[in-house]
Amino acid sequence: MRSYLILGMCTLFLIQYFANQTWLQYVVVSLSLLAFIGSAGKADRFPRILGLVMMGAGIIIEWNKGTGFAGISEGIFWILPLLSLITLAPLLAIPLRLGGYFESVSRLLHNLLHHPQKLYAGITGTLFIVSPILNLGSVRIINEFLEDLKLPSAMSAKSYIVGFSTALMWSPYFASVSLVLHYLNVPFKEYVFYGIGISLLSLVIGNLSFAIWEKRNPIKRDPSSLTKISKAQRRKLLELVLFVVLLMTACLMIESVTKWSMIVIVCLLSIFVPLLITAVTNDWQRAKPLWLDFRDRAVPMMNNEITLFMSAGMLAFALKGTSVMNGVSQLLKVLADQSFFLFAFAILVIVFCLTYIGIHQIAVVGALAMQLNAAELGISNISLAFILLLTWYISTALSPFSGLNLMVSRFSRLSGVQVGLRINGLHILTVVFIAIAIISFL
Repeated sequence: MRSYLILGMCTLFLIQYFANQTWLQYVVVSLSLLAFIGSAGKADRFPRILGLVMMGAGIIIEWNKGTGFAGISEGIFWILPLLSLITLAPLLAIPLRLGGYFESVSRLLHNLLHHPQKLYAGITGTLFIVSPILNLGSVRIINEFLEDLKLPSAMSAKSYIVGFSTALMWSPYFASVSLVLHYLNVPFKEYVFYGIGISLLSLVIGNLSFAIWEKRNPIKRDPSSLTKISKAQRRKLLELVLFVVLLMTACLMIESVTKWSMIVIVCLLSIFVPLLITAVTNDWQRAKPLWLDFRDRAVPMMNNEITLFMSAGMLAFALKGTSVMNGVSQLLKVLADQSFFLFAFAILVIVFCLTYIGIHQIAVVGALAMQLNAAELGISNISLAFILLLTWYISTALSPFSGLNLMVSRFSRLSGVQVGLRINGLHILTVVFIAIAIISFL
């Protein structure tokens, strides 16, 4: 039942985007609240408590602002694009599974086991390619491939964080990029090259730092694991890269022609690309179990995400225009007048401290995205978006409460603090320092 509520919520949101009917918006919000209640009841203990606290705080703050039910409804509707995105994007795994791409990736990684630096490059490079469309599912899949190899915990923690976090800065299929660009009204095509540039820089820095680390902490090599990759598997790897490139190109082209929201474009592609590929290949028999698995297993498993995202979105919306946020905005404006570096550093510290104690990035970054005005700060919208995405990048990689950190901690058998600050802290801070220097210069 919860699956139908959540999928119905996403479908009606997309219809409402084009129909723009007030009554339909209230129907979508009602479904969303039912989906939130159902998901919160099934969520893990910490996300459930945090979600209920943030939702309660958001509703109380919005009510005290005098907006009543209309304001609360608007706050719920504000986060629906993001909820639809995280719900529907996993559908893109269907054509990848049907095409046998994951098997080719697994063979490639096993073939690199005899050379740790090449294996690390293979893991981070693969995550760089597949994470933009598979989100956290990419880390789970890669870990399944490598589970039998018994890699050192530190190597797993480094490669998963470095490889996955690159997508946080540029992929339109990620909540970070979609939310920030959507609410700052920055077209994806104007930002994407900045995002990809810093992501590639992060990838290069990560591999160089691992090479230095591996010399100090030699990893046992196993030449006996070397197996030849067939031409068919090499072709599959090339097709995988081409698939991602075509998908991103389609996003850019549709945005340029239609001027639709990038979140809506991504949601529509997530639905129609798997359907189109299945129809073209006429492989309905193999595809049907994957669609049913998405409906019956993948969607119901999103309890934590829906609980946290919806409550954090409500809180972020409610904070807009409050005396606290006005004070923060004024402080940041003063710092921006003094120095762009001070302004950027202040935002990084504020977001990092709040997310490190468990407040979700959507609540903090979302509130800042709605509150701050780039023109008043004397900077461009792209610069502001870049800084906010850097803060999301830091908090996701380093906070022991982020979904990425929790997953990598479980796979590597290390604590969240070890995975974040101790193992990846220097890498993340290096990338952020260089990124701020570049954007200051530009």
